[in-house]
Amino acid sequence: MPAPPVPAEPAPRRTPTRFTRAELESFRDARVPDLLPGAGDPPLRLLFVGINPGLWTAATQTHFAYPGNRFYPALLEAGIVTQRIDPAAGMTDDDRRHLRSRGIGISNVAPRATAKASELSTEELREGGTALRALVEREAPRVVAVAGITAYRTAFSLPKAVPGRQPEPWGASELWVVPNPSGLNAHETVASLAVAYGEAARAAGVV
Repeated sequence: MPAPPVPAEPAPRRTPTRFTRAELESFRDARVPDLLPGAGDPPLRLLFVGINPGLWTAATQTHFAYPGNRFYPALLEAGIVTQRIDPAAGMTDDDRRHLRSRGIGISNVAPRATAKASELSTEELREGGTALRALVEREAPRVVAVAGITAYRTAFSLPKAVPGRQPEPWGASELWVVPNPSGLNAHETVASLAVAYGEAARAAGVV
């Protein structure tokens, strides 16, 4: 009688990737697909919105992927996700499934990858804001959380906007502005980001 087949081992998580500056520059202007629900996934409850993809994000095709970015550690500390996600080498299929299973999506205000968000023009941010509104109307998340008050003010011509829940919803979606998790936002910590993200997540029914 033949021996039973040996179960295949799960694919190992990829080792951290290193890029040269020239390699990263080759991803300038690239785009990164939104993380949105697929067939059979729960409805979208919480849509996080970054400013635009960085070059590392474009290289790995993974949102908030730059090493040292506090986004995923803050999600874990807030209880928004329940497993550790380390996307510096590219998010795994299991990571994406976990986010979708929690009703979480990720998009950007502007789609074009740059080394710094400051390279985006006002026109790009406003055009991106218009496209984002259309995405939200189509996907109808309970909560939209835009990560970055300065970009939000520019994209939506609201110079006096303040962080937190915004007074005007986008249709059926509550709108929040939360801190940007980039390491350049030095006065924020994983703990303070977790507090801000947790407030939006509670409004969305994720935690």
